[in-house]
Amino acid sequence: MNWQEVCEHPSLKDLPFKIELDELGRIIMSPVKLYHSILQSEIEFLLRSLLKGGKPLPECAIKTSKGTKVADVAWVSLDLLAKIKHETEASIAPEICIEVMSTGNSKKEMLEKRQLYFEAGAKEVWICDENGMMQFFNAQQKLTRSKLVPEFPEKVDI
Repeated sequence: MNWQEVCEHPSLKDLPFKIELDELGRIIMSPVKLYHSILQSEIEFLLRSLLKGGKPLPECAIKTSKGTKVADVAWVSLDLLAKIKHETEASIAPEICIEVMSTGNSKKEMLEKRQLYFEAGAKEVWICDENGMMQFFNAQQKLTRSKLVPEFPEKVDI
């Protein structure tokens, strides 16, 4: 399957799971707990509050070299948004891609997603753990704070 087919398939429209595709077009489903949704919502609110000139995107589908990955939250500048807003999946990753860890996620999976988002054009990738603690990365290294949003807190409260 490709991402367009997933989006249009009637039996997949109302699933309570996050859906992604692997590099072979297989569907990967990840159920999430309530805390995950709360953290996503708080991160989106903070991005909207702290950044101007762009939009936060919940559940942002991004085309990668290993299939379609869905960042839990992303932030895209208005310039990039103008280029990708009519796409089914972002052909260029938003500037910031954020993953909220779930009990089913492994460190290996998060490392791979980070690499894929950077390959696709992300400037920073953030990882939020189950307790709301944030980690910030650029393509070269782990950062003590986000360079794009230095006032973003190290911990998101729920």
